[in-house]
Amino acid sequence: MKAMVYTTYGSPDVLQLKEVEKPAPTDDEVLIKVQAASVNRSDWEGLIGKPLYARIGGLRKPRRQILGSDIAGRVEAVGKNIRRFQPGVEVFGLLWGYKGGFAEYVCRRERALALKPASMTFEEVAAIPQAGVIALQGIRDKGQVQPGQQLLINGAGGGGGTFAVQLAKLFGAEVTGVDNTAKLDFMRSLGADHVIDYSREDFTRDGNQYDLILDLIGHRSVFAYKRALKPNGRYFFVGGSVPTLFQILLLGPLMRRTTGKNMRILAVQPNLEDLVAITELCEAGNVVPFIDRRYPLREVPEALRYLGEGHAKGKVVITLEHNETI
Repeated sequence: MKAMVYTTYGSPDVLQLKEVEKPAPTDDEVLIKVQAASVNRSDWEGLIGKPLYARIGGLRKPRRQILGSDIAGRVEAVGKNIRRFQPGVEVFGLLWGYKGGFAEYVCRRERALALKPASMTFEEVAAIPQAGVIALQGIRDKGQVQPGQQLLINGAGGGGGTFAVQLAKLFGAEVTGVDNTAKLDFMRSLGADHVIDYSREDFTRDGNQYDLILDLIGHRSVFAYKRALKPNGRYFFVGGSVPTLFQILLLGPLMRRTTGKNMRILAVQPNLEDLVAITELCEAGNVVPFIDRRYPLREVPEALRYLGEGHAKGKVVITLEHNETI
């Protein structure tokens, strides 16, 4: 089978389309013929090896050499212990370790896979798993957003941000979205009540305070975020720089005790129930998985470069034709 492979950390230029061995399912696995896979910031971080936590499992070089976490496709074969799925069934889900999706075939345990709704395309459902579950847990579960609350989403124009803005509005919050200049109108189209261009304004210094900050690309100090929180406000770090992560881990408990402001890491727990819940909202039209661009498998490097440079509005999706040549 064909897969986009990398053996060293670096720019998208280190990626190569190669023939690799087709995986075979174990007794507890499903073999999936991939029809679509989406690109996430975790793929960019895994490619360049930054921040440092992106190198977990491979400090000097990537141990698992195929990126891609979100996939959708048809079941090709099943192990002898599989009961939920049979060959031909259309499924989607999140891959273990956020790796392996930029390939024609993948294997996955059935408990991590959901049936694809007939009303949605492979591309649409492939856009959901990682970004959608992060947003659902950040807004509904950990954030516990209530009507009338003021919420800021840093990175609101990206994959997870688009889901988060829509969910926050669905739950009745007043939403401020932060991203680059090119995404201001896009964030408004998602429903954001206010938008901030981070290149021109620092939301931690403008005097406004929020009930909840969901930070998808955190890089400021814990003290800056504290300024932007209301008394008893909550801040959740989803991704970003290592210094910010350690500050939240080490100083967050002190902030809670001394100020009442809750500052934590959003430890996302991928699970089938949340994947189904966010997908049902998409199927009902309450949330839309916005797809900015589609690329074939051979153009994964261009797709990652587009996302890594901060251009993507919503999701970037890889489509597989299974007839590409190397």
